[in-house]
Amino acid sequence: MRLLLAEDDPLLGELIVHMLKKKAGYTVEWVTDGEDAYDYAAASIYDVLILDWMMPGRSGTDVCRELRKDGYRGAVLMLTAKDTLQDRVEGLDAGADDYLVKPFEIDELLARLRALSRRNFAPIQDDTVRLGRYVVHRTNQTVHLGGERIQLSPREFQLLDLLLQNKGMVLAREVILDRIWGLDADVNLKTIDATVKLLRKKLGSSEQDGLIQSVRGVGYKLEHS
Repeated sequence: MRLLLAEDDPLLGELIVHMLKKKAGYTVEWVTDGEDAYDYAAASIYDVLILDWMMPGRSGTDVCRELRKDGYRGAVLMLTAKDTLQDRVEGLDAGADDYLVKPFEIDELLARLRALSRRNFAPIQDDTVRLGRYVVHRTNQTVHLGGERIQLSPREFQLLDLLLQNKGMVLAREVILDRIWGLDADVNLKTIDATVKLLRKKLGSSEQDGLIQSVRGVGYKLEHS
């Protein structure tokens, strides 16, 4: 999961970044003011924005409201020490999808991030994507090679599409497990390796051709023009 954290408290920000990376293997970019939060969110793609309510430059609610006004459709989680009903209503009316009151436990933050990521706020960017010799149709979840359809299971397609959407980035096995099966699913990390092996076989690919690369001790990445 790729996250943007906007938090001006250096100790809290450093702790959140460390725990998100260590416990979940997430990719986290951290900014400390509202102006940077808006610029980063507008210029890149994140699974979830984590916005502190009170920040220099712009407040988290101002950033969220402006992004929504500009058509931003990604998930937004608001962090705040404010806990009155009026405050919660203000945050949600600004466009936040969820609300977490400080102080909080990291496990609750992780659970809320997983729930938001499963809701899949991001619109489909391309109905059809070319991947070297392959044509990937996201809407009907099919892959074609030379006009012939390659029969993939739903999990295999989800894995391919996840790697495709994060092309060039190394995805940890834990991240893949969370995004496709869910961390609470009764599967282990070996299931991911087996699914990759089957996906390569069906695509007529191998580790040597570099389509789906193994990163020893970490996970996988997709590298292809």
